[in-house]
Amino acid sequence: MSWHDSGVQSLRDSAFALELEKESLIEIIHNVKNSQDMRNISDGEREELTLTAERLMNRTVTVEVSVETIRNPQQASSIQQATLIIDEILKKVMDNLEGGRKQLMSLYAACTSDSPAAPIDQKFQSIIIGCALEDQKKIKRRLENLIRNIDSSEKSITLLENHKQKPVPFQNNKI
Repeated sequence: MSWHDSGVQSLRDSAFALELEKESLIEIIHNVKNSQDMRNISDGEREELTLTAERLMNRTVTVEVSVETIRNPQQASSIQQATLIIDEILKKVMDNLEGGRKQLMSLYAACTSDSPAAPIDQKFQSIIIGCALEDQKKIKRRLENLIRNIDSSEKSITLLENHKQKPVPFQNNKI
C-alpha cells in the first residue's frame, strides 16, 4: 500500500471516527434530556438543563460527516433491503416494544459472530452477507443503538409505572 492509499484510508478512518463521536454525543444528550434524574431537580434547573441539551443537540446535528461507501450493484441492493427491513420493524416498535426488541435482536444476531443472544434471522443474514463490509459495520452499530434505546425506553416506562401513586382506599370513619 502506497502512502497515497494509507493517507486516504487514514482520512476515511478519521471521518468514520467523527461519525461515531457524533452518534455518541446525540445519544448522551438524548439520555440526559430524558433521564429520570430530571424529575428530581427543581423546575428552574430542569428548564436550564433542557434548554442546554436542546442547544447542544441543535449544534450537534448541524455537523455533517459523510463517508461514502463504494458499492457494486448487488451491495447497493443488499444495503437497501437491510435498511428497509429495519425501518419496517421501527414503524411497529412503538406499538410493541418487546416484540420489536426481539425482532431487532434477531437481526443483530445475524450480524455478529459471537454466540447470539437471540435466534438468527437467516433471511437478514443472507442480505447482510451481500453488503459491503463498511455497511455491515454500520448496520450492526445501528442495531446496537436501537436495542439500547429500546432498553432505556423500557426502563423509563417501568420506572414511571412504579412511581405512579397507588390509590389510597377510601375510609369511611364514623365519629
